[in-house]
This record gives sequence, structure tokens and C-alpha cells, in this order.
Amino acid sequence: MTKKRKLLNPPGTEALPRSLGFSQAVQVGDTIWVSGQVGFDNNGNVAEGIEQQSRLAIESLKMILAEAGATLDDIVELITFHVDIANELSTFAQVKSELMPNIHPAWTAVGVS
Repeated sequence: MTKKRKLLNPPGTEALPRSLGFSQAVQVGDTIWVSGQVGFDNNGNVAEGIEQQSRLAIESLKMILAEAGATLDDIVELITFHVDIANELSTFAQVKSELMPNIHPAWTAVGVS
């Protein structure tokens, strides 16, 4: 039996996914796959600095999970991409620890150029 897919696009986040043909997340059964989140502010501009970008990305993740009735506590795996991993990783880890203090998911950090 095929499980039903539920597309998750919280109110106010539908425009970009709709225009590009994707969803913020897809839920099948008890599993939720979340699209990549970036540090955009409410106006769609990239936030200044890795700390603010990290905060906004995690807050977006939290909002999308809430749409499915889940929380940050439900995260099993986290994959992050960093343009300057040597200088960004510790700041991201600090923000992650602050916003997700009791959560220790499997985490892969990837340096990209």
C-alpha cells in the first residue's frame, strides 16, 4: 500500500516553492523530508553574517516542522553547507546549540565554494 504524501508549505512560504515546483517539506507517514533552508529575512534578503543566517535557517526549519506537528526535537539528521567552513562552522555550532540545546542529530557539515 502506497503511503499518502503531504506537501508542507506553511502560510507565507508558498510563493517561491510554487514558482519553482517544490515544497518546503514532504511528509510520508511519520517521516518528513525538509528542503534546504537558508538565512533569508522576511523580505527575502540574505541576512548579514553567518550567525544571523544560521538563526533564520533554524527558525524556518522549526516553522516547517511545526506545520507537520513536529519539533526540532524530532530531527534525526542535519546537513549544513558552508561557503567558508573554516570560519563558519564554530559559529553555526554555537547557534545550533543555543536553539537546539538538547538535540544531538547526526550532523554532516559540507564546505562548498
